[in-house]
Amino acid sequence: MRPISKIGKGLYPVTNDDATPSWLTRGLDHIWLPYAQMKTMAPPRAAHSTIGSRIRLSDNSELIDGAGSWWTSVHGYRHPQIENAVRAQLEQMPHIMLGGLANEPAYRLAARLAEVTPGDLGKTFFCESGSVAVEVAMKIAVQYWRNSIGATRTKFVSFRGGYHGDTFATMSICDPDEGMHQYFAGALAEQYVLDLPTDEKSADALNQTLDDNDDIAAVIVEPLLQGAGGMRMYGGDVLKRLRAACNDHGVLLIFDEIFTGFGRTGAMFAADYAGVVPDIMTLGKALTGGFSPLAATVASQNIYAAFHDDDAEKALMHGPTYTGHALACAAAEASLDLFASEPRLEQVAAIERHCREALSPLYDLPSVKDVRVLGAVAAVEMVEPFDLEKLRDTFIAAGVFIRPLGQVIYITPAYTISDEELTMLTDAIVKVVTELAD
Repeated sequence: MRPISKIGKGLYPVTNDDATPSWLTRGLDHIWLPYAQMKTMAPPRAAHSTIGSRIRLSDNSELIDGAGSWWTSVHGYRHPQIENAVRAQLEQMPHIMLGGLANEPAYRLAARLAEVTPGDLGKTFFCESGSVAVEVAMKIAVQYWRNSIGATRTKFVSFRGGYHGDTFATMSICDPDEGMHQYFAGALAEQYVLDLPTDEKSADALNQTLDDNDDIAAVIVEPLLQGAGGMRMYGGDVLKRLRAACNDHGVLLIFDEIFTGFGRTGAMFAADYAGVVPDIMTLGKALTGGFSPLAATVASQNIYAAFHDDDAEKALMHGPTYTGHALACAAAEASLDLFASEPRLEQVAAIERHCREALSPLYDLPSVKDVRVLGAVAAVEMVEPFDLEKLRDTFIAAGVFIRPLGQVIYITPAYTISDEELTMLTDAIVKVVTELAD
């Protein structure tokens, strides 16, 4: 790993922190980590601090971040404009319940989201995580039909390769063959999980499913890019086909833009990229620029109208404790300000151009199944499995933090990453993949 004295450029003072600090050693006996077999895993690296696209570890080494903290840190770490907004809100009021009380950041942010999201997506429900935002979207879809025409529609169409979260309802609409949720199969609702309608055969299967079943409330999809399923990319024509099928069969269309929202695909939203407006959209991850947990379910005015009624029983009965969290909403507002004042989408386009060129030597390697680039996402899928932990260590030794997924090596960097930093990421990928090929 490159020492901070060589690549840190004076951003951090050099300290004498241990490589494995006492808090990590002690805490490992008590913390339960995500997606990890803790009995056999190696201890994780201890992060000391972050700035821009760099992670400083406790041993004073520094990594170029290729993961963006699970795709959230689009402006880089600790952008001063968001820091200042959070600090100001903290001094005034970090949180207040939305039951019977109002806070300015939540109401302002809802209005801002109505302005930037496509079509008439004008009503926002806030929660704390992407999984819950999808659950809320599912609840809205089911209740919409009961409120509007008295119909009981409780099923959903989703797609193979898709991922929508780890809570029980969201697990039911993930790809059942991916294996991550296999232990919960008997406890999950059965849904209609189909192939994406990328050709005539799969499109016919979708239409047949919608024809044959009158219990479908909505179709849900990750638009343009299936993230956790392996960074699988597809064209906007598929979304147009979905919109037409939903219109023809009278079902709702939900775009899960937890990952794709806020510039990741090259447009502000994947819906904008494809020119398709869903009935409901879920947002999260980059919503606050990586500063704080916050997610949102944004519905069209038409959908909301089925809930806006003199009948109290038609209200949406959902209420996360931290819904409309003032501190998080202030961060999200500052993030939106940065999209308006700084050239984020141009930066995404530059990342896409760089990755297409830099990864081109890998296209013809027999060990490489596919190289995919869309916006600020670049993925190299290998033909054969590899040792994930060993590869992660190899990347760290090269001074970069890249966390492969399944048989896919990918990066989702901050849009503000420098040319030098991005080159370090892509050079590391080319070197590692070439060595795997050998």
